[in-house]
Amino acid sequence: MKNCLTIFFTVLLFSSLSFAQFDQYPRENRGQIAGGFGPTWIDDEPYYSLRFFPELSLANFGVGLDLRLDIDKNGNLRKENFNEFSDYLSLIRYVRYGQKNDPVFVKLGALDYYTLGHGSIMYLYNNSPSFDARKIGLVLDVDFGNFGFESIYSRFAEAGVAGFRGYVRPLQFTELGIIPIIGSFEIGATFASDFHKYAGIISALYDPAAKTLNITDDKGAINIIGFDLGFPIISNSMLDLTLYLDYAKILDFGNGAASGLMANLRGLGIVTASAKLERRFNGKQYIPSYFNSLYEIERFETNASSQSLTSPVTKAQRLAFMPAENGYYGELFVSVLGTFNIFGGYQRLDKISNSGILHLNGEVAPEELPFLLRAGYDKLYIKNEKDLFTLDDRSYLFVETGYRPYPFMVIAINYNWTYTPVRDADKNIIDYKPQKRIEPRVYFMVPFDMGGEQ
Repeated sequence: MKNCLTIFFTVLLFSSLSFAQFDQYPRENRGQIAGGFGPTWIDDEPYYSLRFFPELSLANFGVGLDLRLDIDKNGNLRKENFNEFSDYLSLIRYVRYGQKNDPVFVKLGALDYYTLGHGSIMYLYNNSPSFDARKIGLVLDVDFGNFGFESIYSRFAEAGVAGFRGYVRPLQFTELGIIPIIGSFEIGATFASDFHKYAGIISALYDPAAKTLNITDDKGAINIIGFDLGFPIISNSMLDLTLYLDYAKILDFGNGAASGLMANLRGLGIVTASAKLERRFNGKQYIPSYFNSLYEIERFETNASSQSLTSPVTKAQRLAFMPAENGYYGELFVSVLGTFNIFGGYQRLDKISNSGILHLNGEVAPEELPFLLRAGYDKLYIKNEKDLFTLDDRSYLFVETGYRPYPFMVIAINYNWTYTPVRDADKNIIDYKPQKRIEPRVYFMVPFDMGGEQ
């Protein structure tokens, strides 16, 4: 199955990928009652699965639930479905007000691919990369026009990642604020931290037999501060072009900076597009976009498959031994009719061979056609093209293909290369290991109107 990514990227040539930072919700004053059933293979073990996931959207408010039950061949509920308090909280997939980039955006629940500012500190962060350890977090963004803030807290019930970025458009307080372009000049400041008990571990020994951890060097919480400037260059009905400069310092470690251009193209008829190109200047003991899509997996890895004492690999350890090395980051998004969308983002450092980081994510599900495809892929520490097409402990993949024989019915198959938690003797999560899930499904989706304008 490791070569299935070849098929995956071939499929993408004939499908679409939507911009990862945009959530897909029912249209205003709409909702749907949805559920499905079918067999599931989890690491080649058979289960029978039931799922219920209704959603509704009323004006700016929305809510989505998600109940998953996996039953084994003996009729028992799989223990990872409900073995900690957060599993019950995660029945609420999200409760939200507004959407990302609205003047007010609030979201409680699973936080998929969240970014602070230009992304130099937190970029496409995902608080729940595992079906078996879903987390409930909070996002609160408010834009008052002259100033505003973005904020995130990754998980309730235990310490985790938190971030806050405040920004101001100072020329809005002067007569220059009425000038369309320069009036949007923006200054921002960010503080982000991981308060998890394993966040700052540099060295430790793990005993897999006793499931105990002996920590020998711990820096505590990882704290990052940053400052950024955004200079609009062009802003009209066809094109927005912005130059930005970022600086970030990981306290007790190193610092780095980035400069780049962001462009948004509109008014091209059926096509819209955006692009970003960034040059990164990285000092020693510094990793750009430290809180990334697989940070929850990277934070602490015990190599629990070993039968002898092991030295865990941690993100803080990588940080402590990171050499100074500059690099590039680029991304591209193209949308056709708002339905056929393509997004990709990639990082590479100049002289470090295993520094590639790739992100793809999205869906195509046109209402007029009887098929759908949703797909996403994250890969860290890519060495070369061969490594890109290999699923391992640095990969996250989901693919769903489906067919609608009737408007209310979807026959689909899901493939997920994800993660399952490894727990210590006290049932605390100390690591994640890759998990393969294959899920044929029959879904029933009944949409409904809640009044108001269509």
